[in-house]
Amino acid sequence: MKDQFYKYIQKLQNQITQALELIDGQAKFKEDQWEREEGGGGQSRIIENGLVIEKGGVNISAVHGPLPKSMQTYFNVGEVDFFACGLSLVIHPKNPMAPTVHANWRYFEMYDQNGNLIDQWFGGGQDLTPYYLFEEDVIHFHQQCKKACDKHHPDFYKEFKNHCDLYFYNEHRDEARGVGGLFFDYLKSDENFNIQERYDFVTEIGNVFLDAYLPLLKKRKDLPYKESHRNWQEIRRGRYVEFNLIHDRGTLFGLKTKGRIESILMSLPPHVQWRYNYVTEEGSEEQKLLNVLKNPKEWV
Repeated sequence: MKDQFYKYIQKLQNQITQALELIDGQAKFKEDQWEREEGGGGQSRIIENGLVIEKGGVNISAVHGPLPKSMQTYFNVGEVDFFACGLSLVIHPKNPMAPTVHANWRYFEMYDQNGNLIDQWFGGGQDLTPYYLFEEDVIHFHQQCKKACDKHHPDFYKEFKNHCDLYFYNEHRDEARGVGGLFFDYLKSDENFNIQERYDFVTEIGNVFLDAYLPLLKKRKDLPYKESHRNWQEIRRGRYVEFNLIHDRGTLFGLKTKGRIESILMSLPPHVQWRYNYVTEEGSEEQKLLNVLKNPKEWV
């Protein structure tokens, strides 16, 4: 399964980076291959200062070795070995009318001291973070997510949409990071699904990503905007950074397993603002977005 999934994310990385380079029209992804001293490595692909994409990363990795003590405590296990692979991406468009997007699809295995497989699961999802709210964009993104989920179980979309709303939430701000999407974790073999069926579901979500996001980027990338729109984008990016550094499991896992810092923190945007006690104007487009972030909606 680990070989099957790693081959899949290698292919998906190629598909996504090629599509994004095409839509940007100027910038190209730079590939950075790296190795992890304790075992494994990855390929980071970073795009910067494009016509459309201000900064983005589409990274894959496969790491293995003894599970660090901190993660043994987290998983409530003793001394075990692990294997983890996945694709993680974040795209920050230049135009504040275009939404940021994040996605991650990953697979994890755990082994006893004799090398026997004792646990395995999938996780991941995809979510949208707009700076200005175009409801038809959010509906499209969620429709694509639901379409993919419905092929595998009628309850998946509602379940994983709710998980996403709960997970991508800045509790210290009492607001969502964005307008959600899907989030799932610990998808294991059980009485209803075997591990191959879990693979089929997770790859279905990966395959629908470009259909969910690219139409939104194409539609919004050339819209006119003012400096005030850009300022709001940078303030909201600050909230994005806060989530990734305070709450995000993937960031924390990468740091605790001595992952490559540049790859882990590629999600951080290049231009961010933290304004003291910033208050939006009542009835403004900025306030419209905040109202949704304070009260997550059902989009489809």
